[in-house]
Amino acid sequence: MSILGTRVERREDPRLLTVGGTYVDDLREPALQGALHVTYVRSPLAHARILEIDTEQARDLPGVVGVFTAEDVDLPPFRPNAGISGRPPAAMVRPHLARGTVRYVGEPVAVVVTETRAQGEDAAELVSVDYDPLTPVVDVDDALRDEVLLFPEAGTNVTGSVGEPTDDLFDGCEVVVSRQIENTRVAAAPLEVRTAACAWDGDKVTLWLSNQNAQTCRDEVMANLGLPREQVRVITPDVGGGFGAKIGVEQEAVLLTFLAKRLGRPVKWVESRSENLVAMTHGRAQRQRVTIGGRRDGTVLAYRLEITQDVGAYPRLGAFLPMFTRMMVSGVYDIPKVESVARGVVTNTTPVGAYRGAGRPEATAAVERAMDLFAAEIGVDPAEVRRRNLVRPEQFPFTTPGGVTYDTGEYIKGLDAVLEAADYTALREEQAKRRAEGATRQLGIGLASYVEITAPNNTEGETGHVEVRPDGSVLVLTGSSPHGQGHWTSYAMLVSEKLGIDLDRIEVVHGDTDLIPEGMGTMGSRSLQLGGSAVYRAATDVLKKGRRLAAELIEIDEADLELVDGSWRVRGTPNVAMSWAELAQRTEGGLAADVHFTEDRPTFPFGTHLAVVEVDTETGKVDYLRHVSVDDAGTIINPVLTEGQRHGGIAQGAAQALLEEVTYDADGNPQNANLADYAFITAAELPSFELLTMETPTTLNPLGAKGIGEAGTIGATPAVQNAVVDALSHLGVTHIDMPATPERVWRAINQA
Repeated sequence: MSILGTRVERREDPRLLTVGGTYVDDLREPALQGALHVTYVRSPLAHARILEIDTEQARDLPGVVGVFTAEDVDLPPFRPNAGISGRPPAAMVRPHLARGTVRYVGEPVAVVVTETRAQGEDAAELVSVDYDPLTPVVDVDDALRDEVLLFPEAGTNVTGSVGEPTDDLFDGCEVVVSRQIENTRVAAAPLEVRTAACAWDGDKVTLWLSNQNAQTCRDEVMANLGLPREQVRVITPDVGGGFGAKIGVEQEAVLLTFLAKRLGRPVKWVESRSENLVAMTHGRAQRQRVTIGGRRDGTVLAYRLEITQDVGAYPRLGAFLPMFTRMMVSGVYDIPKVESVARGVVTNTTPVGAYRGAGRPEATAAVERAMDLFAAEIGVDPAEVRRRNLVRPEQFPFTTPGGVTYDTGEYIKGLDAVLEAADYTALREEQAKRRAEGATRQLGIGLASYVEITAPNNTEGETGHVEVRPDGSVLVLTGSSPHGQGHWTSYAMLVSEKLGIDLDRIEVVHGDTDLIPEGMGTMGSRSLQLGGSAVYRAATDVLKKGRRLAAELIEIDEADLELVDGSWRVRGTPNVAMSWAELAQRTEGGLAADVHFTEDRPTFPFGTHLAVVEVDTETGKVDYLRHVSVDDAGTIINPVLTEGQRHGGIAQGAAQALLEEVTYDADGNPQNANLADYAFITAAELPSFELLTMETPTTLNPLGAKGIGEAGTIGATPAVQNAVVDALSHLGVTHIDMPATPERVWRAINQA
């Protein structure tokens, strides 16, 4: 019986749940013995000139080894990331420490190095910075006016733009609806904050990072330090969550290389939770305008999405995110005419980066809100409007106006499955009953159908190494490193399936650039379809090699061998056998295989989510009652893992719709930069999720697998938002921006 597709519990959990995990702050490496502690002094102002930094008092404090400002650091600044249309202006560089100007609350201004962490906190408070406040720019529309420039040398706040609206897009439409939508700024806030440690050994530097992609970090460090690959090692041990915000190396972490070299001792940095909320990259932060037009029978003829991306103070990955949004602009729908216009703009706020889905949830949120706005305008049920416009099975492979080609899909089947499972007709009847009664607790039903691009950076591929050791155990090396996804379980299952070796005898190793020099880490829902395929192919090569060697050693034809319980046996002669251990012991050069796997193009899993909420019309309070979803992930390797990813994704998506939002006042001060004020969703606010699964295997990889890690977030956010608006539509409410807090809902009711 195949192990693939069965419910195998996560092998990682016993170790992690019994305090057996090893995170950067737990490391007791010999190279880190006597490590100094690094504390950053951060700007309390959103926009100001730095007139003077006085470090004298801090230097005199016991335990202080050094205090450094930008004048002391000879590292080159970080160039802007790729943007919407090439690189943003070259002047928009990101220094390791603020040089001359601070551009957001939380920007590092100075760094203190001490013997203990407590000494660092005390010394940081004694660093005195004299600021000359400048006018902050917090709102994207204000930034677009270019009246106050964050980078005067650039001459603009715009990081890039692409596309122009056309005048005739909606010609021939009987109905046209337009609406501005806020896809709010959110914080990743992983359980483990950002941490890093650094040590030099001669000319070689080693960085231990809490990060999603060791190899990419190594390359960025190499570029920043001007070192060859063999002189930089990056290790990412256990990582306590990332959600996209731990992609790429942080300036604080790279600065550790300078400090460790300068002081001749290893150093370590562990940020505080309040630092994390203001200094780690935020997500989403798109202001959108949707315009949709069509016939009164529900046929959509044209759709336009205009995006203004808040990049934050420095162009990082956030400057590129609208490209993913534009790529997925029309979602699951066959719309004849589609336009997308995008621009990025810097503001005096925390830089924006990837956040679970990275540009794709923003596309779905926009088009699904547009579908509901259109349905409400023409008086047709939103489920029916979707059905009339979904791409049909016979249209695949389907090339979208965004220029991507969807490989497979059963969109209508997925929609119908959710409607049936939720008993959609009964829900609408209950809703009508409450409306007729004038009940104060109204029912809302929200739909969202989505398609996502997984492994969008598929051409980079992924590496896998499988090696049978002399004791019969297996070593798996992978360039894909987990931070909660379940690699140790899924990759071991793939190897066990091919080699017949027990899961407990398979070790999965990741996140060390000396052991695994090539790889892309974990992001973009790529781990199974690329990393898993590389491991599977490597295991297949080991299987072929093992069969050939066993046949040679037993002196029999390969066709007469079969693999039974992890041993090679001669068919019909069970007493003649050779174990994997014996083979490995008798093989010169080892019984191993290396594979670098790439796909010709990304895959496009899909799904439909339905959320049911209850809204108190007197208080605006929203109760989240049900969530039904169908999600496609191609071939399912382990339902336990896919369900876990879907649960987490739905919770995260619903949280943005109902609770989460990073806010700033007019002066650029964060208004909820602690866990008391930033509202996370808890189990108490969540219903039990009703999960349905569809499997439409792709032909692009040997597993038939597609990504699943971000699906829940993509589908849940607009489904929940649409449900809240739907509950109040009979009262004249047409839109409520996220998050649907009681105050925001109450105001919408009273202003309708």
